[in-house]
Amino acid sequence: MKPSLARVLDGNIFVLSEDNGDIEATVANPCGFFDFDTRFLSRWRLSLNGERLNPLSIAERDHVTLRFFLVPGAPTHYVDAKSSVIRERAITAGAFEERLTVLNHDHQSVEFTVRLDVASDFAPILALSQERVPPGRFYRRVEDRALRLGYRRDRFRRETVVCSSEPAQVDEHGLTYTVRVAPKAAWTTIVRVQGLVLRPDGRDVREQLERRPRRDAADRRQDLATWLDHSPTLSCDWDVLTTTYRRSLVDLAALRYSPLTLPDQVMPAAGLPWSATITGRDSILTSFEALPFAPQLAAATLRMLGIDQGSVLDDFRDEEPGKILSEFRYSELIAFEERPESPYYGSADATPLYVILLDEYERWTGDADLVRELEDEARAALRWIDEYGDLLGDGYLRYRRRNERTGLQNQGWKDTPEAICYADGRLPAPPPATCELQGYAYDAKLRGARLAREFWGDPAYADRLEREAAALRERFDRDFWITDRGYYAIALDGDGRQVDGLASNIGHLLWSGILPEARAARVAQQLMTPRLFSGWGVRTFAEGQTRYNPLGYHLGAVWPFDNALIAWGLRRYGFVEEAGRIAEAIIDVAAYFEGRLPEAFAGYPRELTHYPVRYPTANSPQAMATGAPLLLLRAVLGLEPAGEHLLMTPRVPARFGRLELLDVPGRWGRIDVISSGLSHVGG
Repeated sequence: MKPSLARVLDGNIFVLSEDNGDIEATVANPCGFFDFDTRFLSRWRLSLNGERLNPLSIAERDHVTLRFFLVPGAPTHYVDAKSSVIRERAITAGAFEERLTVLNHDHQSVEFTVRLDVASDFAPILALSQERVPPGRFYRRVEDRALRLGYRRDRFRRETVVCSSEPAQVDEHGLTYTVRVAPKAAWTTIVRVQGLVLRPDGRDVREQLERRPRRDAADRRQDLATWLDHSPTLSCDWDVLTTTYRRSLVDLAALRYSPLTLPDQVMPAAGLPWSATITGRDSILTSFEALPFAPQLAAATLRMLGIDQGSVLDDFRDEEPGKILSEFRYSELIAFEERPESPYYGSADATPLYVILLDEYERWTGDADLVRELEDEARAALRWIDEYGDLLGDGYLRYRRRNERTGLQNQGWKDTPEAICYADGRLPAPPPATCELQGYAYDAKLRGARLAREFWGDPAYADRLEREAAALRERFDRDFWITDRGYYAIALDGDGRQVDGLASNIGHLLWSGILPEARAARVAQQLMTPRLFSGWGVRTFAEGQTRYNPLGYHLGAVWPFDNALIAWGLRRYGFVEEAGRIAEAIIDVAAYFEGRLPEAFAGYPRELTHYPVRYPTANSPQAMATGAPLLLLRAVLGLEPAGEHLLMTPRVPARFGRLELLDVPGRWGRIDVISSGLSHVGG
């Protein structure tokens, strides 16, 4: 995929374009204007006097507005351009708005023909990477100085309406302006593009569902300023870290959106372009990463996912009582049940992670009311682990898709078909029990026990959960430890055999706390060997195994969020130097991506490439990657809530220098965390 370089974003509404502002969507380049899981613009091509425009520069300070400075034809060092164009765009009040300005630099009046070619394929986001023949009917109409593009399939209907503040000649393929601009003067028009999600009666579905007015650009700019002002302030001797920190806060703000069922609260969408929607795992883990910085995200995430928690057995959606959803979509594929994501529950990890986030949220904020409000949801999630997750009755959390046609085969975070495999490349017999799922289940039971004892008034239930967690920990160490390899199996297969692939999954065991102290040092050592640690971070799958590929999504690439959880786990077990090495490596990577960590990057050894290599189809910004620097900061500063107090034990890599994180929010109010530079690790 050719990366789309320019973006404006408001939650799950966004525009991706080329660096001159044009949109020319192809399977290889999924740019466009997107809303409601649908592409409402697939062509948005500007020309001046028949010439395409080339960029001089792009101004992108945040996701609210974006400016392109352009000249017609190819700019050269020898011919001064007699005209130039500024494109300024924003998402405002739920629509895509672009201000076009043509500047005449000549000493005499000039007549210009300004042309915007417009088209929409109304493609579902989930189908962008496929060649697809839409089964519905397209239509185009010119009406009342506006262009209306539409797509209808039975009762399913989407429209794109394009209108302009200045008179234009509108045809079925775009807008043309013929204007005369005085010497040293400018001409401007504002073009507005609205995506409509229509009911059979022609009304937009969201008119009844959205009770909160959509914000314009000025409101969003003020909202971003307030968000940044309320976030902890970071100062650090390493400029890369401060740049990355601010970029993470800005990107996280841009990814916030209000679900239709909770219009007054915001939760993080998973990422652009593939996952700008409600998710279970991504929203939970992002909220966990952001707790010391923006705890309000966790509250909205927990409420939203609780509303859509599974309640019945539904094979098509992989739904089971108590299960937390994997994702929620709105597109044509969902409407006609070509895909099950409305909602889809094919995620075995989101359910224990839900309980983990609820407990961690209370520990940070002291919000006991939410814990009591969501007691039924948390109990249902814990019940799901044993009643539906334990498929073989052996005490292990496993997964098997109910939807054999379109359901996910692998239902952990490594959800590609070949992600869970033996070292020799064989795939395990189903249903697999991946190692990190057992860690999550263990952690969820212990955290559920605390909630039951302290908030739900049920000490007997708490005692039972603690007994179950202890038994799981003992059983896990016995069955997953590969003695002659010195690491834990990535999974047990359906016959109980150890799947001996060496993968980053073992690092999540440190995060969950399921490992006995005696094993932790060996696991930490495995994570930091060159087979797994590339120099830029821990790979998803170790070098030397049959399916290893540095460009393998889950079989060799490096994921920032994965590394952040591993670093926090290493810190939990006292391996501060190893945690610092990972933190330094991941922040170092951010410097090569202008402070924005992508979802994943290639797992090539650092000494081979000397810079991190972009993964070709990675989401960016992606919520969990955006949150990774926040959790890495927590790891190196050793931040841990303890009752009404925040414990801090900074062990900061020497490269960071002096580090100050001021106004960290929590149940203690606001508190400053300062590393003087005397508690460094490494040299």
